[in-house]
Amino acid sequence: MKINIKIITYFLGFLLIINGGFMFLSAFLSYFYKDGITADLFLSGVLVSIIGLLMLFLNKSHDKQINKREGYLVVVLGWVAMIFSGTIPYILTGTIDGFSNIFFETTSGYTATGSTIINDVEVLPEGILFWRSITHWLGGMGMIVFAIAILPLLGIGGMQLFNAESPGPSTDKLHPRITDTAKRLWLIYVSYTIIETIFLKIAGMSFFDAINHSMSNIASGGFSTKNASLGHWNSNPLIQYIVIIFMFLAGTNFVLSYFGFKLNFKKIFKDEEFKVYSLFIIGFTVSVATILYFNTDFLMSYESQFNRVEAVFRHSLFQVVSIITTTGFVTADYTAWSPLLLLLFFGMMFLGGSAGSTSGGFKIMRHLLIIRNGILQFKKILHPHAIIPLRYNKTSVSPEITHNILGFFIVYMLSFMIGTIVFAILGLDFESALGVSASSLGNVGPSIGAFGPTNTFFELPLLAKWWSSFLMLLGRLELFTVLIILTSYFWNNR
Repeated sequence: MKINIKIITYFLGFLLIINGGFMFLSAFLSYFYKDGITADLFLSGVLVSIIGLLMLFLNKSHDKQINKREGYLVVVLGWVAMIFSGTIPYILTGTIDGFSNIFFETTSGYTATGSTIINDVEVLPEGILFWRSITHWLGGMGMIVFAIAILPLLGIGGMQLFNAESPGPSTDKLHPRITDTAKRLWLIYVSYTIIETIFLKIAGMSFFDAINHSMSNIASGGFSTKNASLGHWNSNPLIQYIVIIFMFLAGTNFVLSYFGFKLNFKKIFKDEEFKVYSLFIIGFTVSVATILYFNTDFLMSYESQFNRVEAVFRHSLFQVVSIITTTGFVTADYTAWSPLLLLLFFGMMFLGGSAGSTSGGFKIMRHLLIIRNGILQFKKILHPHAIIPLRYNKTSVSPEITHNILGFFIVYMLSFMIGTIVFAILGLDFESALGVSASSLGNVGPSIGAFGPTNTFFELPLLAKWWSSFLMLLGRLELFTVLIILTSYFWNNR
């Protein structure tokens, strides 16, 4: 079957117009703050929008049916187009030196990874800081899901795109029509962003810091307007608790958030993934807090016993939620706490949040089903003739889904190992290679070794920045979406 190039190009043009529109929004904010880069940001929006309009105009006569192969191509090429066009504001404003650095920063933004090569973000103009946060915000829920919400205007069916782009092993629908599902997801996404912005402003952040951190947080990103990330507000625990709550919500399946808005809390607490996700956070927080409490160096700056206990709890909870949800905000350097805690946080990089959330990583649902499938195999050994189905939320899981998850686990671990080897070949020490590979593939943000939470990725070798960017995109699009287009089978016309 011949690939419909026109519909792919048409859709990419539509995405570029959306990207250009948000550049205009950044230019407006730049004008408001008089930061001196308004014209550059406006020109960026003009250039990207013109390219998008030309792609629409030249491909307006196209077959409106889209098949699976075209769906995968639209998603992968769409993300690549957004990333390359997203570099233009950095290039025209001259705020980042070197295209490799610009590409790394932009990829980290759209994939909601949060790794940065910028050593001093506080000297950047407000318009660029806002643009960085926008790349997070657009990439968090997914530009494709956003576009699906308005696909009826294009006369294009969106199911293939939704399946190809939607993060996690499940694509639960809130409505029979996929466009209505996408609209509801984005309504929840926007609502969370507005609510968190209001709360952070009331708690003591400036409006600019509040809106930037909210966009970054709800996207499970990690870009901050401060060099110390959320550690800048260590003297204001309320701000950090607000961020923790919204990190947790962003790492929860957005379908459950929909039930929450409908006051159907029974549906939420019955969800098995939500229970395991919550238990992971509680268990790791207790473990980290117990070990950290006996770290006298960490407690030296806190005068009273209450302050020490509260600080231990808050920093432990913050770091655990941040890593598990792959948000990447930090309040302290967890790599300096103890070797055991370093090992724990490295392990957390492989957990990921819930399916259907903005989190990256492996996802809790996959861990749960792999563990249950392993237990099931023991039962089948003892009772070889028994029919024992694998269940999730009291529903039988098909063998096809089980095989897909096991295949995903193998590919994920192979990608991590190959990623580590390549980073080591490119000059990273073993600990740093492990950390950057896990962080990039899991879209976590902070790493370990030379690229820990208090360091940037500026010193990453040139080729390593491109390799890390590829792993970020690979992880964000759930591996198979990217890898499948690299196979000869995908391009076979039969």
